[in-house]
Amino acid sequence: MTRTQKHSLRARIAVAASAAAVAATVWGVTTLLPAGADHPAHDAASGSGSAPADGKPGGGPGAPPAPSSAVPDTIAHASEAGGNAVNVTIDDGPDPRWTPKVLEVLAEHDVKAVFCMIGPQAKAHPDLVKQVVAAGHRLCDHTMDHDTTMAKKPVAYQEAQILDAKKLIEEAAGGGAKVEYYRAPGGAFTPDSRRIAAAAGMRPLGWNVDTKDFGKPGTAAIVANVKREIGNGPTVLFHDGGGDRSQTVAALDQVLTWLKDEGRPTGFPVRTAP
Repeated sequence: MTRTQKHSLRARIAVAASAAAVAATVWGVTTLLPAGADHPAHDAASGSGSAPADGKPGGGPGAPPAPSSAVPDTIAHASEAGGNAVNVTIDDGPDPRWTPKVLEVLAEHDVKAVFCMIGPQAKAHPDLVKQVVAAGHRLCDHTMDHDTTMAKKPVAYQEAQILDAKKLIEEAAGGGAKVEYYRAPGGAFTPDSRRIAAAAGMRPLGWNVDTKDFGKPGTAAIVANVKREIGNGPTVLFHDGGGDRSQTVAALDQVLTWLKDEGRPTGFPVRTAP
């Protein structure tokens, strides 16, 4: 082999070694970064559900499909009616004693609301689910078991809680009615739960005004909570399940009267992007 040939061979070997080193470095960087490393782990820190919690969803092998462009996976707060409209939402039912009374108050004020239902409750009371739909209200998925620790559970568990409840609620409603929203128990949304809901056609739904009616503080206190917190945003949280809701029924009547006097119309939460 001539000196020129030896020099050419050494040059080719050096180039190949350099390319291999670069490839190894790139592979090493890639494998050191786990899938979805640029995304937050969950939204549970948003707590009550009053925070926008619009972070990007997580990813990784086996993750549910990305949401359709028509239903964003960010948490809804604004009203379709725009302006200073208020969204009335009712959680934890349907309840055979209190849901009919809530429906009566809403009908008296000609107000439509979103009913966030527990799957087994809907299955047990399909007549009430049908009444809600027939009155022009919208349905919301509030999971199977109202597990406020869902944010700490595996994705498969979250998916079952959300999708099984949606199925039961829609079966109870009949007539092709659809569940249009998803509300996490206790506001414990995660990027995974939001993505699962949106992919199934349900907009994640938060709240801005916690009436604290669940704790039965008295009708006057519930009304006062609404008046004090209404500046936080348009979506108000009430309950028709979880025990005696007589205070809620009375407070809802007073709140709807007050909203009318204040010139505040009511509407449904947004479902799609602007």
